[in-house]
Amino acid sequence: MTVQTARIGIVTVSDRASRGEYEDLGGPAIRAWLEKALVSPWEPVARLIPDEQPQVEAVLRELCDEEHCCLVVTTGGTGPAVRDITPEATEAVCEKMMPGFGELMRSVSLQFVPTAILSRQTAGIRGQGLIVNLPGKPAAIADCLNAVFPAIPYCIDLIGGPFLETDPEVIKAFRPKAK
Repeated sequence: MTVQTARIGIVTVSDRASRGEYEDLGGPAIRAWLEKALVSPWEPVARLIPDEQPQVEAVLRELCDEEHCCLVVTTGGTGPAVRDITPEATEAVCEKMMPGFGELMRSVSLQFVPTAILSRQTAGIRGQGLIVNLPGKPAAIADCLNAVFPAIPYCIDLIGGPFLETDPEVIKAFRPKAK
């Protein structure tokens, strides 16, 4: 049996980082977390783009439809500022929204900062891809992935994606036991 290499999109949505005004720390933080957590073969497909809704939508469609990413993790653009449009772009391209991801991420983040209620993270499904919006702060990225990732491999199973196996010493994926 050959194991399929999962493709995982990592998208940083930031005007300033996309212009080179500061270093993208969010995308590398996601990649580093995934490198520790996943033991099954996977390859990153990274993008760094400005907070422009049509461009974010186009990249999300490209990663799901053309690059065949089973998971797309975004960072940035989830706050209340005028240019924060990542959740709107995600909702525009998804067939099904998965609001439990955002609810859990905000709940976990509230343990660290009272402003977590300002975050609008969400998740949704496009075809055989799960899109998850994370905050832009690298420390919050790890907190949120630690909270939601146990459900991600099973969600990807349910939508017909490749089998993602995690290192249980880092994060234990939940899959129901067969009866």
